[in-house]
Amino acid sequence: MSYVISTFCYVGCIGRMPGTWGSLASLAIWAPLVLLNASPPIRLAFILFVFLIGWWATHHSRHQFKSLDPKEVVIDEVAGMGLTLAFCPADISSIVAAFLLFRFLDIVKPWPISWVDRKVKSALGVMMDDMVAGLIGAVILSLLV
Repeated sequence: MSYVISTFCYVGCIGRMPGTWGSLASLAIWAPLVLLNASPPIRLAFILFVFLIGWWATHHSRHQFKSLDPKEVVIDEVAGMGLTLAFCPADISSIVAAFLLFRFLDIVKPWPISWVDRKVKSALGVMMDDMVAGLIGAVILSLLV
């Protein structure tokens, strides 16, 4: 079960760009919450749930991979994408902007994302760099909107 969760139902096993595919697939969860205008506390509760189950799944599945931060593990992108969308307005253009912003931050990893990525070497670290990217993305998106 931890493998299925950490790879977000095997989306992370797609050979090329698994982080992008994981972020895109996560919109199946997050876009309805945004478009149905779920309140921020509901969104944040769901993000916390995804983060906690993702942390557990990553901890229990990492031994099956050849890396401390396996590319196949994309539940971190799911949680981070959710955080970017936590306060997003209920429109498609904002969701697209959030997706592009989160992917940019996750790929480029400006400080402090890069610091977390380098310093926290555990399942928590796998999850946290994407959460920091998601938080920064949420702040930038809020300023843009």
